[in-house]
Amino acid sequence: MPPDLSANPAPLSRGRRAWQLSRANASERGMIRAFSSHRLVRPLTAVLLAFCAVSASAPAALADTPPPVPGGKIGTLMLGRYACELPGDAGGLIGRRMPEYDFTIVNASSYVADGVRGSYLLTGTQVVMTSGKLRNMRFERVSAGFLRQAGDTPRESTIRCIRASRR
Repeated sequence: MPPDLSANPAPLSRGRRAWQLSRANASERGMIRAFSSHRLVRPLTAVLLAFCAVSASAPAALADTPPPVPGGKIGTLMLGRYACELPGDAGGLIGRRMPEYDFTIVNASSYVADGVRGSYLLTGTQVVMTSGKLRNMRFERVSAGFLRQAGDTPRESTIRCIRASRR
């Protein structure tokens, strides 16, 4: 038989919702028994504090990590043919072609120059030809398709290589 609600109409007419009961009233009904136990609250608090400490220090730790190799991230050049030249002067040609330094990036870290295949290493903005016809040549990558020879020589006389075509 259902309980007689006319004897105690307070729960139905009360302005507060059931989840807004006072702590004393809620504990009588057994609603907060699991969370009032210190055996559960203290370890949970410790875990949350440890998580917050680790997540707050993670960006700082990542910012201090050195690059994977000295010089910066390892990458590859855009595929295609690179035409090399010496810069010209204001009164003459725009540039003097240097076809003996032309090369084509064929895949990943490989190039072909005058039919000889070689490899290169791109770290950060530095390109080093590690094998093949252009072995030990060093370039600085100025932009995606523009390389300038790096070294001790003055900038005006350095070779520059520009990506001329995709293949």
